[in-house]
Amino acid sequence: MRILMRVQMDVAMANAGMRDGSLPRKIQMILEEQKPEAAYFTEFDGKRTGIIVVELADPSHIPALAEPWFLAFNAAVELHPAMIPADLMKAGPAIAAAVKKYG
Repeated sequence: MRILMRVQMDVAMANAGMRDGSLPRKIQMILEEQKPEAAYFTEFDGKRTGIIVVELADPSHIPALAEPWFLAFNAAVELHPAMIPADLMKAGPAIAAAVKKYG
C-alpha cells in the first residue's frame, strides 16, 4: 500500500542539526533505508517538513517508517494511505456501490 508520510521536525532539534551538520546526513541515511518513491521538503506550520511517499507492505512496518524520524528529529509523523489514478479507477465499483446504497 502506498503511504504518504508527513514528517514535521521539532524546530530546536532541526536547528541544532543544521548548525552541527547532522540534519542533512540523518535525512539522507533515513531516506536510503526507506527507499521512498518520492520525497519533498518544505515548510508546514513554520516547521521543516518532509512529504514522503513510501510503499508499505504490511502495517507491522509502520514503526520502521516512523521511529527514525521520531528519534532523529523529535518529529511529528502522520501516515496517510494514498492512491495513484490507477488505484482510484480500481475503486470505481466500490464507490458506485456506496453511492447506490448511501448516496
